[in-house]
Amino acid sequence: MRLQEFRSRLAEQFGPLRGETVARDHVFAALGGRTAVEAIEAGLPVRRVWLAICEEYDVPRRER
Repeated sequence: MRLQEFRSRLAEQFGPLRGETVARDHVFAALGGRTAVEAIEAGLPVRRVWLAICEEYDVPRRER
């Protein structure tokens, strides 16, 4: 998954403003106590970050 696709999926799933807030402000235990943005900047695969968000927010499997 590319970063552009990640951002697009965030906006589709949560809306553009809330999607950015989820990525920037929510701390995920599954990402080592980091936000999605911090995890990506630390080098975690974008797909792994997306799946952590999906798990945390109960995104339906077909939309992951």
